[in-house]
Amino acid sequence: MTVQKNHRHKLILAGTGFVVLLMGITLFFIPPAIFTDPSQGFQVLQSMQLGGGFNNLVSPDQGDISKNYTQFLTWWSPGQYLAPFFFKIITGLNMGRSIALTVTIAEFCGLAGFYCFFKKIGFTPFIAAISLVFILCQEAFMIPNVFYNGGEILLFSFEGWFLYGCISLKKPGLKLILFVLLSGFAGFFFKSSFLWMYAAGLCCLWIELSVRKPGFANWVKKALWVGIPAVVSLAVIYIFYISKGESPVTGSNGLKLTAETFSFPLASPILSGFSVDDLLNGLINHIGKPLFSAEWAVIILIFTALLSMVLIFNIIRYVPDNNYRLFLVVFYIVSVLFFGISYLRQLDISMESRHFRIIGLLIVPGLMVCVARFKPVFRFLFVLVFAGIAAHSFSYLINGYKVNSTYAKGPTGIAQPNIDQASLNEVLKLDGEKRNITFVFIGDDIGLELKHNRFVTLQPIGDDLKIKADDYRYDGFAGPLYIVLPESYSGPKEQMIMQSFPGYAGFNVLMLSKNFVLYKGLRKR
Repeated sequence: MTVQKNHRHKLILAGTGFVVLLMGITLFFIPPAIFTDPSQGFQVLQSMQLGGGFNNLVSPDQGDISKNYTQFLTWWSPGQYLAPFFFKIITGLNMGRSIALTVTIAEFCGLAGFYCFFKKIGFTPFIAAISLVFILCQEAFMIPNVFYNGGEILLFSFEGWFLYGCISLKKPGLKLILFVLLSGFAGFFFKSSFLWMYAAGLCCLWIELSVRKPGFANWVKKALWVGIPAVVSLAVIYIFYISKGESPVTGSNGLKLTAETFSFPLASPILSGFSVDDLLNGLINHIGKPLFSAEWAVIILIFTALLSMVLIFNIIRYVPDNNYRLFLVVFYIVSVLFFGISYLRQLDISMESRHFRIIGLLIVPGLMVCVARFKPVFRFLFVLVFAGIAAHSFSYLINGYKVNSTYAKGPTGIAQPNIDQASLNEVLKLDGEKRNITFVFIGDDIGLELKHNRFVTLQPIGDDLKIKADDYRYDGFAGPLYIVLPESYSGPKEQMIMQSFPGYAGFNVLMLSKNFVLYKGLRKR
């Protein structure tokens, strides 16, 4: 019996690895669609391949569509497109399968990193292993297998190893300097939002280095060992990347304090750790139709924030390891301050639990320890909750595979949900036969299939018909303009799109399929 207990974590790890491998094999044959953020990253890659320069997005100029506008895209970090491109180069696979390979490797690396960190910070191999099962069964783990989310999955692959480094380094020296310097570069390369985690992790590292030897001078000395390479890393990132353009934290729209401002960050352990935000289709920032009214959403959020603080308190109370307590408390406090102030300043950062995923990951082993202390009836209730989360997540994954297998595919191999196969085939035929034309698509991903012509991407128009006209308007004339729209846009939406190109007159209409229409603008107004 003892031998079986000593090896049960190995069985759990083997089972977890098998599931991830099976997901990866399936993903290789059914590549994912891609979210808007990485879609724009791949547009940058497309521009670079056409000679646009590193990280430059080259697209038609809104002021004069006959010209190109070049922008150094600092809104997102470059890892989201360079990592799949690396695998594309070394394997010769198309981009869809390169993304599948990226996601699979990232998920294996992420789980391995957190397993090593959980053990290093004081948890038993069994608690660490069962924590991975809990992480695996969350919707956040499934999403990149359905929609490639770029920096989210890449950051997951790195976070655990970063935390492992923060807890492993025990004394100043060259290893410490290199770790602080290079982890800043690597984390930012994967996702720019890593910077707040960088600050929290280095704060934990500094405290760990300093606490063993009392005295103010010692704390200052250790702060310099950590702070100097960190400042160098941040300075390089700022000078050579962030300063070249806009980012989510570039500008403020003034101060605005609402009930959500600090309650959303405070609620992050429950929203992220238990997939509550995903299960509710986005409590504040909705994915699809909201399940609750705005008033009820705020009430639920405040209750969740209180419940999260109770959860954090009990984890700190029942988990004896001071190192784990330090990391959990510091990351929680830093996340509340960073995002609370960001929301207060109305920066362009959405209220979504994905921004707080590391908090949801950090609580997991502590949660498992607390569950072990529950009475049998409460452990049974927790298992039911766990099973419900897992059932929802795997249902999302399986349905995602089914839907992606039916979507159109072009040369990239990426699933294309914004166009059907017949229409995409016609678009690719036109792209191959004609030159110096400009396509217009609804969505950021279709244009990635083009090889010879420019394209404009417009965001979908909602049923309320509310748009920012300046975001849609393209002045001037640039020769033939081919606008591809869903047939459902017939009517007001269609007219709004036509009016966005005032330099054109007399559009001809051609049905690409029963679901999509091609509007050809050939005459100058």
